Amino acid sequence: MIRINLLGVPKQKKGKRAAVPGIPGGGGGPSPLIVILILVLLGAGGNYYYYSSLQKGALKLQQQLAAEKAKNLRLAEIKAKYIELEKQKNLYERRVNVIHELQANQAGPVELLTQIADTVNRSDAVWLNTMRDDGNAVALDGIALSVDAVANLMKNLKSTGYFRSVEIRETSQDTLEKDVTAFVFTLVCERQPQKKS
Repeated sequence: MIRINLLGVPKQKKGKRAAVPGIPGGGGGPSPLIVILILVLLGAGGNYYYYSSLQKGALKLQQQLAAEKAKNLRLAEIKAKYIELEKQKNLYERRVNVIHELQANQAGPVELLTQIADTVNRSDAVWLNTMRDDGNAVALDGIALSVDAVANLMKNLKSTGYFRSVEIRETSQDTLEKDVTAFVFTLVCERQPQKKS
């Protein structure tokens, strides 16, 4: 049987597809213009995402920086208070050390006066007029009724163990006293070195 096509449209053959009108290349794939447009859009989207993540990171860093500056300011105030308190502590420690040193040195003159007073009281016919403490030596000026009383005082001072040597600087008879024989004397007593504790 023979068929005649009166419409004038060619009949499709089996196994072949008809070309889609309007697509160049006959429908072999997407157009390069569309691919480039998609790639540009993807690149712009990626760049926007990267830029926004950098912006968020920068904002976070600025917030951390502001927090660290506030913390640094607070710590600087604490440090200033600490330094001031440390200065006060050192000042109080120096004061306490001076007080302890004065208390320790206070015993020295009291002990010296006690030693000399006891020694003079044990010696007969001796009176002291003045006493000068020059640090390492003590000078004693006094009156005695005899030269033996002066020698006895020197022996008693030496036996206390407080003095290394006791020397007589001068002695003379007191001419002002006419009724009694009296001797004016000056003794120099060198102290023993202080034992360090």
